[in-house]
Amino acid sequence: MRINLETTCSIGYNAIMLIITGSLAYDYIMEFPGSFSDHILPEHTHNINLSFIVNRFAKRRGGTAGNVSYTLGLLGTPHVLFSYAGKDFEDYKRDFEKLGINVSKIQIDSEDHTATGFAMSDKKQNQIWGFYYGASTKNKDLKLKTVANKKDLVLIGPQGAEGSLSLIDQCIALDVPYIFDPGFILTQVKNADLQRGLNSAKYIIGNEYEMKLMRDRIRTFAKIIENKTVITTLGGKGSTIDSNDKRFKIKSVKVENVVSTTGAGDAWRGGFLAGLEKGFDLQTSGQMGAVASSFAVEYFGTQEQSYTKREFTKRYKDTYNAEIVL
Repeated sequence: MRINLETTCSIGYNAIMLIITGSLAYDYIMEFPGSFSDHILPEHTHNINLSFIVNRFAKRRGGTAGNVSYTLGLLGTPHVLFSYAGKDFEDYKRDFEKLGINVSKIQIDSEDHTATGFAMSDKKQNQIWGFYYGASTKNKDLKLKTVANKKDLVLIGPQGAEGSLSLIDQCIALDVPYIFDPGFILTQVKNADLQRGLNSAKYIIGNEYEMKLMRDRIRTFAKIIENKTVITTLGGKGSTIDSNDKRFKIKSVKVENVVSTTGAGDAWRGGFLAGLEKGFDLQTSGQMGAVASSFAVEYFGTQEQSYTKREFTKRYKDTYNAEIVL
């Protein structure tokens, strides 16, 4: 089977512009060679005081919006990166410009640092994160009308509750379709705010645990998602996409050497969005997400993977026995 734009045009393909929001950050990534569970005593969770000696460390470009944008850049997918960064963003910006990514709409806060994440993973790929929002706290002040219209698709990625809720309200007011990715703000938002974001979303995405939290918190969750596309990522087990009473099962891509899963979800989102931008169906787009994710886990860092379109399409064909043209 061969999938390309000629086939999708015949079913009404219209190009969309992707607007990628979320955090731009520098990540400090550490790996602990043991298991967190061996050192956390259940009877003393009220009084934890632990130090972990790590055997690997790196400073990398990161942030959810930056990671998604990076994958889109590798796949040559037009999009606009729309977020706040800090006074230390110049090197990050220069690297993205080399990939042809549109960074002209990034706002710079000259008095604060770019958001910074601190991640520690153990040998079982459990993670503990600390995050300083920095300049991204101003994402609530972004004016969506300066970059988006009704034909576009906005990814509302993690950027703090205020930023996410502000962009949701703007999308609703402007009638701009959006993908709601609420995972990182579930502990920050009230049920009413979460429900508002879910009600008007065209797509909802989260991992299995996040989906359960939303179902538990929002009594009408099943009714809300009836006419939406709901994407549930399942880690190494792949993902599912539910839309119009149909379920698409996306199997994961076999990887010989998993180095780190940090950033895999963002890469998945980038691959999926690249498929949507090309006009591909949900099955194909989801499989593109899985392929993008498979490259990400082979590297230590959220933007260290590098591949050509030819390498990407070969891995896609090897896994799904189908060809795509990018």
